[in-house]
Amino acid sequence: MNNIRNRNFISEIGFIATRSSGPGGQHVNKVSSKIELRFSISESSLLTPEEKERILWRLKNRINNKGEIIITAQEERSQLKNKILAIEKFYQLIEGALKTNKARKATKPTQSSIAKRILNKKITGEKKRLRKKDFL
Repeated sequence: MNNIRNRNFISEIGFIATRSSGPGGQHVNKVSSKIELRFSISESSLLTPEEKERILWRLKNRINNKGEIIITAQEERSQLKNKILAIEKFYQLIEGALKTNKARKATKPTQSSIAKRILNKKITGEKKRLRKKDFL
């Protein structure tokens, strides 16, 4: 997997600007600063079929019926800053989906860790034995 940030996804990304929610008074009511980023995975020419399949599988909860990933950004007051934020979120999401986990190497427990575990079990068992009341 080569670096995903080296690919120019901007040509395949669609942006929609809408009014942001939350506090802000007159500014929030007049300015469309919220950005909605839309990216169609199936129509992308920059992703290999294996990458598309992996993204569809790993991000199935983030993809709508049209096969698009929708990311919104409304943290900033300006549209440009929100656009940059949305693009950054997009890259992080795609990188996370394409990241492969390292295979776990099976190891045996050490002699000291086995001894420590058995000692703790004996101490716990002794504690429980001492709680027992004998009425004989």
